[in-house]
Amino acid sequence: MSPRRACVVIALGLIAHTHTATAYLDQPSPGLLRYAATRFGPPAPPRILHWQHERAPSDIGSLGQLAAINAKANAIPPVSDLEHWQQAEYWATPLEFVASNGGDCEDYAIAKYFALRDAGVPSERLRMTYVRALNGSRIENHMVLAYYATPGGEPLILDNLNPRVLPVSERPDLIPVFSFNDDDVRRDGVPMVRRWKDLRQRMQSEGEL
Repeated sequence: MSPRRACVVIALGLIAHTHTATAYLDQPSPGLLRYAATRFGPPAPPRILHWQHERAPSDIGSLGQLAAINAKANAIPPVSDLEHWQQAEYWATPLEFVASNGGDCEDYAIAKYFALRDAGVPSERLRMTYVRALNGSRIENHMVLAYYATPGGEPLILDNLNPRVLPVSERPDLIPVFSFNDDDVRRDGVPMVRRWKDLRQRMQSEGEL
């Protein structure tokens, strides 16, 4: 998956009630900042603090909030997993994505998902969504995040390829394949369960630093 096609995030607007595991990025502990500096170098702590200070508007699920978080994540450069992590496929935690200053489509989608969760958007409104992205004559695998303002309503798309948060009807270049969120992954039979659970375990470890 190319870095440019790396991350489409669709925010589907269903509301959730659980608190997320990335709130430690809002108030990073000295231990977390030391860990980031040791692993990713001296620029890592300022990147985390910049992410912390770039807060979205307080009205939950507003277009302004979605656009602010979309833009904040999109400011991080795209880079392939093979180049960045020396692995064919790696799902970075939001901390890893921000501190390392790079990631591919899944990393953008994950960071936006948890940033919105931490900003108060319930998980039911958000779905990580795999799509086929049309790029000229080519079709590429891509991940996005979807937000539904109301159950069954038209989702908005948060996308690192397109800076605008748009309704899915205005994104004919995206063909949905399947989607999931944190609630779905707690049940069996959902694709990518192993990767998601590994991601959450690493996030829990980061939160304990």
